[in-house]
Amino acid sequence: MKRTQPTNMIYIAILRGINVSGSKKLPMAELRTLLSNLNFSDVTTYIQSGNVVFTSKDKDQEKLGSQISEAIKKQYDYEVPVLVKTIKQWKKAMANNPFTEEDISKQAITFLATIPIETTIEIDSKNDQFKIIDSEVYLYFPNGFGRSKLTNNLFERKLKTQATTRNWRTINKLLEMAAALE
Repeated sequence: MKRTQPTNMIYIAILRGINVSGSKKLPMAELRTLLSNLNFSDVTTYIQSGNVVFTSKDKDQEKLGSQISEAIKKQYDYEVPVLVKTIKQWKKAMANNPFTEEDISKQAITFLATIPIETTIEIDSKNDQFKIIDSEVYLYFPNGFGRSKLTNNLFERKLKTQATTRNWRTINKLLEMAAALE
């Protein structure tokens, strides 16, 4: 009887806070090597802000995120939160966007490490809007991202979980990269 090899799962990993304002420098070529050394396959990165697509036989996303974070800590001596999503989860997050009638170039998603218990946040966000659905915070910035109070730090503090934000161009590109591996 022929044994079937376990198939690799396709993942999208987003790292928080690397290569921002000259801190936590991590060249993408080094990140690809680091992940390849963790026995991940098909490792590709997108732009310099810690966006990675890879495949792995491991099905435990939290464990994968921890492995990446620990490897970065060991090699570079700084902490980097890492969120790992499947293509199915990524597509669902995209489909749940409540701001579909608004300009997509003024939107982003803050991805949360866990589904928050409390989803009502009192904040004067001016004209900026947000909506929490599952483990994502959907953001709409009619006047641009620059001066918004809706930051990763705010959501981490208020929702008591790790957060990292990506704009829709990056979100779409990561899905495109992941889908190419299907």
